[in-house]
Order: sequence, then structure tokens, then C-alpha cells
Amino acid sequence: MEAAAHSWDVALDRAFAAGEEQALAEAYRKMSPLVYTLALRSLGERAAADDVTQEVFIRAWRSRASYRPGAARLPAWLIGITRNVINDALAARSRQYDVERAALRLVTDPASDADAKDVEAVADRITLEDELERLGDPQRAIMRLAFYEDLTHDQISSRLQLPLGTVKSHIRRSLTRLRARLEVEHGTP
Repeated sequence: MEAAAHSWDVALDRAFAAGEEQALAEAYRKMSPLVYTLALRSLGERAAADDVTQEVFIRAWRSRASYRPGAARLPAWLIGITRNVINDALAARSRQYDVERAALRLVTDPASDADAKDVEAVADRITLEDELERLGDPQRAIMRLAFYEDLTHDQISSRLQLPLGTVKSHIRRSLTRLRARLEVEHGTP
């Protein structure tokens, strides 16, 4: 980060905060290699590092109104976002691993102490993950924050820089969709 910071033009900080798209393009050009490298070192997969890099700049652009050039230079702010996105990716990977491990245990050892409730719980978690993947953004991000980070509507609104009413609407529609999917899975009318 030091090389990027030394060659950093602080005018770019102000331009980014003002919403100038050229500033985003320049920040991406200068900082994406570092963001990618940090993600690759943490996650160990090129595809995951690509996803993190893209998500960092999407989040930064969406949150640009909260960026204060006087408080921090843009590279430092972007690295903070990078750490958050990497942590989110690691947490999602861990959850997915837990679901897969539980499902594998149930499949490979059906005589284990797992009962029908365990099987149903794993199936519901797999269904939930699948349904979340089908949602587009911002619904996917909203529901992940609600389910996995247990954030309130207000907290989600602040984190994603979305109006509170929009967050509530997305949650309501997403829950309706999920409920319908679970009813199909369980065969309930």
C-alpha cells in the first residue's frame, strides 16, 4: 500500500467523494492490484479474489457519500472496505463448509445420531443458501446481513446506504419468496 499511497493525488480523494466516475476508474486502476493481492492471499482462490476486488469497488462507490477525504486518504478507506469484504467472504465460506459437512455426514452415515429434524435443518440451510444465491443485489446483500449478521433494518440501511423503506420492502419480498420455496420443499400448501 505504501507505493500506492506515496503516488496518490489527494485531489482524487475529493473527486471520488464528489461522485466523479473518473475518480472511481483511477482509484480502481491504482488500487485494484493491491486489493486483489490481499484477497488472493487471504482466500487462496483467484475467482474469490476477483469477486472480492469487484465487491470492494462496488461497495466503495455505493458508500462514497460516507467517505470523508479529511479523515482518511482513499487508499486507506479502500483497504478498510477490503478487510470487511474478505471477512464476509471467509464467513460465507465457513457457513457453506458447515452446511456441506453436515449434509455429507448425513449422506455417508445415515445411521448416525442424526434424526429427521437434523436432515430437515440441513435441507433448509441448503435451500436458504441456494435461494440467497438466486437473489440479485441489493436483495442478496440485505438478506445476508439480516440472516447471518443479525442486523436490524436500520443497521442494514446504514451499512448499504439504502433508504429504510427500500430495505424493508426487499426483506419482505425476499422472505415471501423464501417462504414459498420452503413450502414447496416441505410439500405444504
